[in-house]
Amino acid sequence: MKITRQKHAKKLLTFYRFNFGFREPFQVLLDGTFCQAALRNKIQIKEQLPKYLMGDVQLCTSHCVLKELESLGKELYGAKLIAQRFQVRNCSHFKDPVSGSACLLSMTSDNNPHHYFIATQDQDLATKIKKRAGVPLMFIIQNTIVLDKPSPKCLAHVEAMQSNQLMPVHQKQSIKQLKDDQGVAKDSEHRGRKRKRLKGPNPLSCLKKKKKGPPPTMANPTGQSKRKRRRNRGKVTAQEALQSTG
Repeated sequence: MKITRQKHAKKLLTFYRFNFGFREPFQVLLDGTFCQAALRNKIQIKEQLPKYLMGDVQLCTSHCVLKELESLGKELYGAKLIAQRFQVRNCSHFKDPVSGSACLLSMTSDNNPHHYFIATQDQDLATKIKKRAGVPLMFIIQNTIVLDKPSPKCLAHVEAMQSNQLMPVHQKQSIKQLKDDQGVAKDSEHRGRKRKRLKGPNPLSCLKKKKKGPPPTMANPTGQSKRKRRRNRGKVTAQEALQSTG
């Protein structure tokens, strides 16, 4: 079962790497509900997440998530202790904190430029995340961490890219870099600026004109000379025969 989960995760990570430019270390934003579920199911997040994603992982949260856990009191004290171990990323609500779900939504706006994964058990937050392209969603099911399959919004975005309707910035930059490295752009410019060569005179017009000779005579048909010779021979023999009799 573990091998099947890792194959599933590897396939999805390849999808997000190729289509949305995700790279290691993977940045996972966790909220209080995910930390609480991990505590309840005895899941060691720092150990299991890198194994599941098969790469380097940066676990992080926000000031708003910590403030929310602190405000909820003793019931989520353990979840707050877990969240405090992670990196705290700056958000735009430092002076006026908002709910954890609203904060994570704002941090993944504008096509998720920092390539965050969202780890949450909040169904309302998960529904809103699925309406955005390029934001992987993680949750806990039956004591295991699961990377959710791409949402219909993600798949539609990828189909649009493949039909050349859209192209992400990172793909444009990588294509441009490849062209510069291989010198493709310079070659295309030289090809587009071909010089027109001067055309010389037609070589056929430079040839000397042939002199016209007498028209060819018709050769005698075959056997005509032989017939004349035979007739002459016949006359000579007749004369010789008269002289010999006289």
